[in-house]
Order: sequence, then structure tokens, then C-alpha cells
Amino acid sequence: MLNTTFAKSALLVGTAIGAMMIPAAAFAQDAGAAPVAQTSGDGAGEEIGEIVVTAERRSENLQRVPVSVAVVGGEALRTIQSGGEDILSLAGRVPGLYAESTTGRIFPRFYIRGLGNIDFYLGASQPVSIIQDDVVLEHVVLKSNPVFDVNQVEVLRGPQGSLFGRNTTAGIIKFDTIRPSQVFQGRGSASYGSFNTVTADVGVGGPIIADTLAFRISGLYQHRDDWVDNTFDGTGPDGTRGGKNALGGFDEKDVRLQLLFTPTSDLSINVSGHARDYKGTSTIFHRAALVRGSNNVQREPRDSVSLDEAVGNPQAYKTYGASVNAAWDFGGVTLNSITAYETTKGYSRGDTDGGAAVNFPGFGNPGQSQGRIRDLDQWTQEVRLASNGTGAFRWQIGGFYFDQRDLTEFQQRASLLLPTNTAYNARNFVQLRDVNTSWAVFGQASYKIGDKLTLTAGGRYTEDKKRTVLVTPAFTQAGAVNFPATAPRDVRLKGKEPSFDVSALYEVNPDVSLYGRVARGFRGPTIQGRSAVFGSAFTTADSETVMSYEAGLKTRPFSNMTFNVTGFTYKVKDIQLNGNDANGNGVLFNADHANAYGFEAELEWRPIRNISISLGGSALHTEIKDKNVFAQVCAIGSFVTCTVQDPTIVRTVFGTPTTFAQIDGNPLPNAPKWQLDAAIRYDIPLWTGGNMFVATDWNVQGYTNLVLYKTAEFYADGNFEGGLKVGYTTPDKKYEIAAFARNITNEKNLKGVIENFTAAVFNEPRVIGVSLNGKF
Repeated sequence: MLNTTFAKSALLVGTAIGAMMIPAAAFAQDAGAAPVAQTSGDGAGEEIGEIVVTAERRSENLQRVPVSVAVVGGEALRTIQSGGEDILSLAGRVPGLYAESTTGRIFPRFYIRGLGNIDFYLGASQPVSIIQDDVVLEHVVLKSNPVFDVNQVEVLRGPQGSLFGRNTTAGIIKFDTIRPSQVFQGRGSASYGSFNTVTADVGVGGPIIADTLAFRISGLYQHRDDWVDNTFDGTGPDGTRGGKNALGGFDEKDVRLQLLFTPTSDLSINVSGHARDYKGTSTIFHRAALVRGSNNVQREPRDSVSLDEAVGNPQAYKTYGASVNAAWDFGGVTLNSITAYETTKGYSRGDTDGGAAVNFPGFGNPGQSQGRIRDLDQWTQEVRLASNGTGAFRWQIGGFYFDQRDLTEFQQRASLLLPTNTAYNARNFVQLRDVNTSWAVFGQASYKIGDKLTLTAGGRYTEDKKRTVLVTPAFTQAGAVNFPATAPRDVRLKGKEPSFDVSALYEVNPDVSLYGRVARGFRGPTIQGRSAVFGSAFTTADSETVMSYEAGLKTRPFSNMTFNVTGFTYKVKDIQLNGNDANGNGVLFNADHANAYGFEAELEWRPIRNISISLGGSALHTEIKDKNVFAQVCAIGSFVTCTVQDPTIVRTVFGTPTTFAQIDGNPLPNAPKWQLDAAIRYDIPLWTGGNMFVATDWNVQGYTNLVLYKTAEFYADGNFEGGLKVGYTTPDKKYEIAAFARNITNEKNLKGVIENFTAAVFNEPRVIGVSLNGKF
């Protein structure tokens, strides 16, 4: 039975959906957020065109796919990001999806249906897989690759272990860019706003050799000036000085070139290469923004902070990659081969206590750290053979190989100080070599029985190997090795698991479909090596597995409306969790299991001509189940800095009495109990043939616990953001000029915390500006 809170959340979502279906409530959908509309002919509204997705590795109508899929169009994504935001901006725009980061723009963490990973370790694995142009991006830095000149984003909710592999226990976010074609065409969007925020996203392409070779070149440029003041008055132990407009800026430069070679009508080869050059400010922590016993952060200014270390929280990464995507049509079947390579290197440094020690006498505990990837190489190879046509029986089989190797370095505070400081220790760092190899074989088949029922079943067998080697240990100032003599310096783990999914889709009529799906997925074992920088042994977590059950309704009640709803429940066994040790460092462990249930609903509606409405909602209940698992709570030394609401025990750790909380029954971190998103667009035809338009989009988030244990401080409830856009489109609809505002009410939302220091992480500020879009 639903508990009272969950029932209230569900009622709120249902009430909102009903309210939005009243034509008089006309506030607007963003251009491109829904498929292109066509006049229905009766003057009552506009027809919603077919949305095509590739959730099953072939093009299908969204309404005929037995998977819960949300789609965001390229234009809608560009509008959301016009204020300088990155892919984290998807959070709250898709029911059941949440995203955050406490390591700046290079470390996004995604959560689907409450499943994610709060671990900030550079080698952390995530249960949400990112796929860009059919290439899996496994490392957290690669997951931050910007999306630009994008055609469509698909969010596949629930385990996707058959066709996409391990580490998809929560789902997949799939980005598909605009591909080359034999028609010369281009598009571009540019915006300028507050804090000298500049965004330019462009793409152009066409034929080089008629019917044989085509190209597309795409680029992204984003810039923001530093806008956060550092009020620290003095010189820090590493040379840090305060100043006006000292933090918060970034520069993002990206380019991609694609060449599509079609020597015959049966063979196509798409060769793609991309490069990224990013520099910016890592996440800014505001120490003591959360007063003990309170969740109110409104007294803390977002545009100023007092930091005495980390010389401005710099981070910078350069990433390069290439892929060859080939398809050879043999008539009855098509052979696909996808070969890809990704490499990156860079660093991120931050003042991890979020404040100047002089402001906290007796509890200074200054802290800073730096993570650096010296080198990372990822190779992937997929081969897939799939049947062609739309007959009753369709199938696909394939194999996949993955190889990722990196050399990662972690520097702790003493190695980052000035050499003249008495605490300076140049050897207070570690280097780790990580190797992850994996192979899999998979297959899927579907059979349509009569005109109504389609049955689909898929399976995959995967072997996943992890290895972490301590190449360089940390040393004390006296020159002694700071690592336990008995602890292994070379740790290896292996996971061998089957995944599968079985589904049934029943077409009641051409406008109504019912589906049910059962799926099993797994996330490979994980090694946490960063703890070596504090002289602690590695921690590990075994593979986690998930069993998911869902049922959905996909409808098109009118030509100008679609409405889809899905209910689900899942159980994650041996769920991988991440807590903190006495140094605030992440520690991996498995809990027995976690349970969840909920639903997602999405509505697209064109009630009258020139008005489009999009509404989404989700409700979720999650619960960790293990009476024997405890998490270390917020503390400086033995002093607990927050208000813990769970049962606690005290144990001695490194000679200090340390408090642990029992987390049995708690919700998963960063799993909103409910979410609502709405977008509306109203076009006003002008006598010139052009259109004025007003568009707005909003998202609201319910109670969200930010850590494993319950406190009076570390949660968000009622976070919301809104955007507004007013502009003009030319009669041929090829050009648009507009004024916009992102986070128009300048809401200051709590997005993350550093527990020991009751430090807060905030969302992006309000950005007001102008934009120009065009296509040819």
C-alpha cells in the first residue's frame, strides 16, 4: 500500500495533469520540445507528428516501443542551455531523471528512478550509462562531453542490460547528433546574457561528392566571466588571495567533424572525430551555509564566498575522440560495426572545506585536494547483425568489447601548499593505474502475433574485470610510506552476470497500446583507490543486480494529443553505496538490497492552433534495506556537526570516537519523491506572416535526501526553476530572435552538501539575455 507521503505526491501529480488539460490554462511549450506540428484540418488544434526513437537499436515509433522512453528535441535542449548550462540542465525536464555535480562541469552524476551514485571519485562507476552517437562513455569525465548540434535526446528508464550492457541498472541517456546528408544545410544558435555568458552552437554540412561523400562540421563555444567574489582578506598557505569576481567562470570549446561515405546503396560508413578544450571553476562549496538544525540556505549569498586555499578552484580538461560507424545491408540482414576511441587528460582542484580557516577558530580544519587524470584511453568495439524489414519476426545478435586504462593522481592538501609552509609535503599524493576490460554477447528477438500482440525477449552475458594498482604511494614528511604494510596494492575484481528483458506490447487500437516489461541488469564490481592518499587501504564493492517490473499505457486519444504513463517497481540486490571515512573520503560498501516503486507520466497537447503544451510528472518511493549497514555521519573530530535523525552508534576510528548512523529504511540519496515539469508555447501570427511567441518552462522537485542518513539539514524540498522566452520568428520560420531568462526567479536551490562542514552547493544563478537562431 502506498504510504501517505507517496499518495499525496501521486495525487499532486494527477491533479496537475488534470489542471493542465484545461485549455484556459495556456502557458507554453518551448519550440522543438515536441515533434513538428501539422494543421489537423478542423481548426481545433494541430496534429502531433510521429516521434521516432532508437531505444531498441532500430528506428521505431515511440508509441510502439515497450520501454519507458522520454524524448527531448534538439531545439528544446538548446533553449534550456542558452544561459550557459551543460547537460546537467536535463535534470527536472524529464520525469524520473535527476542530475547533479559536486566537482564542476567535468563530473555530472545522473539518477534515473532514484538509482545513481553520489561517489565523487574519478574512477567511480554509475548505474546510468551515457551513449553518444552509439558510443558508450564510461568514465565520469567522458560523460561530461558536451552535447551540441544535437538532433534528439532519449532517456530510457529502467535496466537496459540486453542491448546496452552492464552499468545500466538505472537506465540510459542517449544523445544523437545531426548526421551528414546529401542536402546542404546548416543551423546555428547564439545567445548572450548576464555575467558575459556567451553560447554558440552551430552545425553545417552537405555533399562533397554527390551520392558518395558528405560532411558535417559542428562546433560549440561557451563562456562566462568569473562572477563570485572571494571575500578572504589575506594570503592563504598556498598563495590564495581574495578578490572581486574571482570564481565561477568557464570557457568551453568543442568541435566535431563527420564524414559519411556511401560508395554503394548498400554500404554506409560514418567517420567522426571530436575535440574538447575546457577550462573553468570547479564546484564552489559554501561552508556553514546550513546552520545546525536548519535547512534554510537563503541567508548565504550565492555570489560571494571566503576561500583561503585552492587558488580559485581551477579545473581544465582536454578530450579527443573518434569513431567509425559502418552499416552494410545484405538484403535480408544488416551488419553494423562501431569502433570508437576516447582519450582525456586534465585536473580539478578545490577548497573542499568551503571556507577560510580564520573564520572558524577551533574548527578550521582547512582542506583542499586535486584530482588529475594523467592519461585515459577507452577503446570500444561493437558488431551487430540485425534483420531488415517490418515482418512479424525480427531479431538481432552481436558482441561487444570494452577496454579502458588510465593513470590517475590524487594530491592532498600538504602537497599543494607553498614550499615555505611548515606543513608542506611534496610527496602527499598517490598515483593509481586503473584497468577495466569487459566483453559481452547479446541477442534480441521480437515476434508479432496477429495484428495486436508483439512479444520481445533479449539476453546478454557479460564478463567485467576491474584492476587498480597503487603505482606511487603517499609519503609522510619524514619520508615514510603512508600506506598499510598489509594492505594489497594491486586489487582485482571480476563480475560475470547475465542480463535479460522480456516484454509484451498489445495494440488495443491504432491509438492505444499497453505494454509490460520484466528486466534484469547489473553494475560491475567497483574499486575505490583514492583512500590511499590518506594512508587507507582500498575499498571495494561487489556487483549489484536489479530486477525491474513495469507496465505502461501509451495513447494518442486525439490527433493533437499523446499521453503516456508507466508504473514500475524494482529491487536492487547488493546495491553499491558510498559513505565517508574519518577523512571525508569516499568508502565503498554493499547493502543487502534497496526497493523502489513509482510512476512517470507525460502529456503532449496542442489544444488550439499555435498553442503547445508539454507536461511531465513522476512519483517515487525508495528504501534501503539492511539492518547491519551504518554510514559515518557529519563530524569534525568527534564533534557531530549536523542533526542526525537516525539511530546512531559510536565506534573508535583512527583513535577518535566516531558516530555512525543506521541507514536501514532510508531513501536512496538524490531520489526525489516527486517531480513536475511543464512547458508551454503560444505563437501569435502577425500581419507580416511572421510570429511573435511566448514560451515558458518550469520544473519542481519534491523531498530529496542528499546523503545516506537522515538529518535536519541535508535535504532539498520544493526546489523549482523557471525559464521564459519572448521572441519573433520570420515568415519562413528559418530565423528567430528572442529575449530569454533562465532561472527567472533567481531561486537559490540546494543541490549538494559537504557534510562535515555543513557546506552547501547551489544551482546556477539567473541569466537574462538575448538569443538568435537560424537554419538554412
